[in-house]
Amino acid sequence: MKNVITILFFGLLSVGVFAQDKVAKIEFKTETIDYGTIEKGADGLRTFEFTNTGEAPLIISDVKSSCGCTVPKWTKEPIMPGASGEIQVKYDTNRVNPIRKTVTVISNAVTPTVALKIKGTVVDSSKNNVLEKTTKSVIEQ
Repeated sequence: MKNVITILFFGLLSVGVFAQDKVAKIEFKTETIDYGTIEKGADGLRTFEFTNTGEAPLIISDVKSSCGCTVPKWTKEPIMPGASGEIQVKYDTNRVNPIRKTVTVISNAVTPTVALKIKGTVVDSSKNNVLEKTTKSVIEQ
């Protein structure tokens, strides 16, 4: 009876150890995208590319942005080991301000939560042109 219990114990222990060996790992090409200085109304779509460098399928369960001005879109199917995927982020460039936003990725990877960043500045050059014309007009008088 002791032998049976010993065999069962080591059998269950080895199953638990082997089950933990295969995990998904998410590796991004970059974790920050810099929009630079862009015009109001410009294309706000950018893409974070990643690879599953683990040994198990990667499942992204959710992607959340820090505000409603940033809308993420991601691959819903499992990403097999060695395969790549992407997370698209669309920022509302009709908002004239500096961009400092976080996009949080939640998955079954070894690191289950990854914070991606977008940054930059949206400017309205039409307002700058009006200001320049007004200033020039005042100076000429």
